[in-house]
Amino acid sequence: MKMEALKKILKIVVSIAALLGIWQLAVLSGRYESSLLPSPAKVIEGMTELIEDGTLLTHFKVSLTRFFIGYLAAIIAGITLGLLLGWNKSVWSFIEPIVQVLRPVSPIAWFPFIVLWFGIGDTPAIVIIFIAGFFPILLSTVSGVGNVDAIYLKVANNFGIRQTQLLFKIILPAAFPLIANGLHLALGSAWVFLVAGEMVGAQSGLGYLIIDARNSLRSDLVLAGIIFIGALGLLLDRLIKLLETGIEKQWGISRRGMN
Repeated sequence: MKMEALKKILKIVVSIAALLGIWQLAVLSGRYESSLLPSPAKVIEGMTELIEDGTLLTHFKVSLTRFFIGYLAAIIAGITLGLLLGWNKSVWSFIEPIVQVLRPVSPIAWFPFIVLWFGIGDTPAIVIIFIAGFFPILLSTVSGVGNVDAIYLKVANNFGIRQTQLLFKIILPAAFPLIANGLHLALGSAWVFLVAGEMVGAQSGLGYLIIDARNSLRSDLVLAGIIFIGALGLLLDRLIKLLETGIEKQWGISRRGMN
């Protein structure tokens, strides 16, 4: 196991080193001005500046607060409705066409209405995150409920388990692997549109940080913000994987052979 971990770390180091090398060569080629493509060293200086003056921490807090409110709301609404609609297939047959029409619409397309309905501030960004995360979770939950093995339902009926217990004690755990996939898709989508929403209509947050740096002609800070956004998104993805693994162990779910 230690050797596998070392190999994985080595691959990460090599890939990052290769990327930095290509980046530095592009800078040294002289085809791009430093204002258009700053060197890795200049971007690292910008990252240090953002950390030392507290700007990064301030925007991090704002973005994470918005993200968790919107994402958790999408999880609660998506899983709850997904369980109910997946269980009631006749109702879902009427709702599905509406969902399939709305799902491909970018959350940013709703932004003019969101501003009119909710005003300016944190709420528009939270609503955009909710929309971005809701549909993947809803559809994966409905799909997960529809794929529950009929044997589980027969056994539950034989034991006289009530509908509410059946839904939350048998169907939800059985559908969880597919729901987990939806949570991953929703997290990536919600994080992307959080940044996009902050670029369009916010005065704080990581998206605003990038726009503000662009307006100040600080391309080093623009790239620094992009790197921080990517790193934080990766960290969030790893955290939700740990949470899913804990839930699966609690319920005795095995994902072997699913991927």
